[in-house]
Amino acid sequence: MMERAESGQKLYTSMRLWEFPDQYIIEPTDGSSSSPLSISRIDASMNLIDGVPESNSLRVPKILTIFGVIGMLKLVAGSYLIVIAERERAGSYLGHPIFKVTSLKIFPCDHSLKNSPAEQKRLETEFSRLLNIAESTSGLYFSYDTNLTLSAQRLHDLGDESKLLPLWRQAEPRFLWNNYMLEVLIENKLDPFLLPVVQGSFQNFQAAIGKDIIDVTLFARRCTRRNGTRMWRRGADSDGYVANFVESEQIVQMNGFMASFVQVRGSIPFLWEQIVDLTYKPKFEIVRPEEAPRVLERHFLDLRKKYGTVLAIDLVNKHGSEGQLSEKFANAMQHVISDDVRYLHFDFHQICGHVHFERLSILYEQIVDFLEKNGYLLMNEKGEKMKEQTGAVRTNCIDCLDRTNVTQSMIGRRMLELQLRRIGVFNANETISSYPNLDESFKILWANHGDEISIQYSGTPALKGDFVRYGQRTPQGILKDGWNALVRYYLNNFCDGTKQDAIDILQGHYIVAVSRDMTAPSPPQGLESVASFWLALSLVSIGFLFAVVSLRQVRYDFRHLFFSVMWASLSVAIAAFVRANGWIFCNRPRLNKP
Repeated sequence: MMERAESGQKLYTSMRLWEFPDQYIIEPTDGSSSSPLSISRIDASMNLIDGVPESNSLRVPKILTIFGVIGMLKLVAGSYLIVIAERERAGSYLGHPIFKVTSLKIFPCDHSLKNSPAEQKRLETEFSRLLNIAESTSGLYFSYDTNLTLSAQRLHDLGDESKLLPLWRQAEPRFLWNNYMLEVLIENKLDPFLLPVVQGSFQNFQAAIGKDIIDVTLFARRCTRRNGTRMWRRGADSDGYVANFVESEQIVQMNGFMASFVQVRGSIPFLWEQIVDLTYKPKFEIVRPEEAPRVLERHFLDLRKKYGTVLAIDLVNKHGSEGQLSEKFANAMQHVISDDVRYLHFDFHQICGHVHFERLSILYEQIVDFLEKNGYLLMNEKGEKMKEQTGAVRTNCIDCLDRTNVTQSMIGRRMLELQLRRIGVFNANETISSYPNLDESFKILWANHGDEISIQYSGTPALKGDFVRYGQRTPQGILKDGWNALVRYYLNNFCDGTKQDAIDILQGHYIVAVSRDMTAPSPPQGLESVASFWLALSLVSIGFLFAVVSLRQVRYDFRHLFFSVMWASLSVAIAAFVRANGWIFCNRPRLNKP
């Protein structure tokens, strides 16, 4: 099996956090007998101390068991310590235990605010509210023993010297979720406290094939460069980093063999956006179209450096509102297509519709040569590399969630069958479907994978998940998709702006600072003071209800058509007024770019 890639310095696996009036003390309790860490509650300064100070009998400090330090964030005047309060074991990655964060806790180091001006206090309160959102961040995984930011192939290729470095120094920065938050601890050289955390998904199952047991893991790593929410982070930035970029690694272990296959997803790689405006599907806007070739070239240059040959599969509609993005993407790709970069457009909705996803076999026939040529990592029971992956498939739709997950699960299924034939488990005619338990577990694996990635970006599980989970579309799945689409609409318009600010602060994409233009928002007056989303939603819903009722009566009395149009127009007018007066959008604090 694969050699263990352990760092030279162990991380603390369990600690005790003491809350004293003037400081926090983090005491390792995993038997390492190391020095506790003191963090000032006044200015967040850090230093190692000889031991936990004795507490005053009149003021006994609060004590909390923690399982890792995420890092430190500085806002306007105060700093905030973020720790892992609860965890659960998610499984193992190449023989190492993997844990999922189930609860974060934030401790303020803001006593210096007592002497701060009133304006700074107000701003600190406003920005610190964003950290409450940060506490609910989902899909965070970590290991005390191995580097989760690297795929099995890249981990195997690490040099011996690199494997002896602390885990945070081995880490791939783009997949290190708490990279920015660790900076203060790095400056203080606190390596045993520096716990790398990855955002993504970790799924695993075991199943029997005859008398043999197969172990399948699916691990997703979300890139932090352009992290965010669905409507607030689209396309690429000027450096070529794209929204919702996720690396998915499928690992198979059986009979001493280990195989790994990596594929990626990411938004269409040029500058475009959708401005939330109360409409269900806001208009696509291509920003600075003249820069598209340069941005796209930078994106694919980065992919080639990291993955080798790249096959870009574009699943968006050829016509309609998505058509302009598809056309721009196809035209820009003509400048980068080469022996190392291929482009393929596959109109998912046109070919597969909403139920015939089995037609993805048409796509597979067009890419099977690429998959077989660029292969996958394969290692024998001695840990020797028998085969390596030399290229990756990059898949995108608009959100890179629903159509993308269905397509990636199909590719993952076909690759697993190729791998099992290679190691002699399957014969030429056997497929995953030949083994019902394996088939069911594999479908659930990819369905859960898609749901977790989708929740992080859109706030809901993936659409079309019933096909991935059951192999066919179901009435319940279609109804669930309708509900999730409505929830996405609500979150996009009323919640995700604030969530985006919280993400930007956590990732260091924006630095909070006091500036002259950060004035307090004026209190609402008049009608605005009583207006709310729920009031607006109620009025719009009632209007559309009357419009539908009137429309149903047209066959009896043609005059009802007039009333139907009147009610529909009134609903649209209310919605437009709400949009124009900004009631629906979350107030977004002013953030200064670093």
